[in-house]
Amino acid sequence: MAQNVIVPVIDLTSAAEGSSVPQNLQTALAFGSQSAFDIVNTTTVIANTTGFYRIYGVGTNYMQATVVTTIQMNLSDGLSNKIIWESSNTIPSAGGWVQTPFDFVVFLAAGESLSGTSNQTYISLVGSSRQIADVNGVLVNPSGFNPQ
Repeated sequence: MAQNVIVPVIDLTSAAEGSSVPQNLQTALAFGSQSAFDIVNTTTVIANTTGFYRIYGVGTNYMQATVVTTIQMNLSDGLSNKIIWESSNTIPSAGGWVQTPFDFVVFLAAGESLSGTSNQTYISLVGSSRQIADVNGVLVNPSGFNPQ
């Protein structure tokens, strides 16, 4: 018995949306896509171009008696700062090294920037940034990668 009803087939796979690359591969680290940073006793701009960025690395903090040590990541709109990640230590007697890894994605709109800060010569933020999408959410593949 024939049927006069058209049944649509909707393909919801990632291949159908035009991307056959899984999200974790699209955000992969690549030699030509990375911008490394090593911040000690200063403030350094990590990214200031619009878009989405993967930021990863480690904060190394030495807990020293009666000295406040702080490492942090800040978002700025040019007028004010917002702390988005921080490791801060002060203890009554000498301690030891504390390493805190970080791996997060941040969005920067026009006029915004991401900075890292270290307030002592013996603490640091070391890591890398990579733009993973532009301001409109269009994915940026790792340098040298061309999906088939």
